[in-house]
Amino acid sequence: MTGLSGSEDDQAGVPGDEAMVIALQIADAVDTLTTLWSVAAQGARLRLSPHQLRALRILQSAPGLNLTTLAESMEIGLPTASRLCDRLEAAGLLERVLHPQKRREVQLNLTGHGLQVLDEVTSRRSQALAAVLAAMQSDEREALTRGMRSFMAAQDGITRGPDQRSKS
Repeated sequence: MTGLSGSEDDQAGVPGDEAMVIALQIADAVDTLTTLWSVAAQGARLRLSPHQLRALRILQSAPGLNLTTLAESMEIGLPTASRLCDRLEAAGLLERVLHPQKRREVQLNLTGHGLQVLDEVTSRRSQALAAVLAAMQSDEREALTRGMRSFMAAQDGITRGPDQRSKS
């Protein structure tokens, strides 16, 4: 396993390998962040799986989705999405309501309790992350912020592709 320590063992011997070395170091950091994120979420009053949290997040950002669209957004099968929603509904986090214009379609909406649970998870995660950031030097936090902005901009450029990049 590589580390962000910058030790000699992390250095690549072939020109052009620098991006791969950095990618491996970032992968280690992401693993650590994922653990921090998961542990913080599990400390909430209501423990939810990452899958359940993801479904709630999607429905929070797009209230009223139907089951098919939720399944597609999560890249899971329709039966799996249906069982997931059954569990979330049984926990009082989600409600199914008939679509006002389409009689055969059911919309999925978060309940007030569902929104509260998401707020609690967000708060716990933010507190855990803030504790780690507070342990860093100010210049390290600033460098991390700049690096993350650059990373996100580069990712956006790759995701959008060359045709869409020139239109912005």
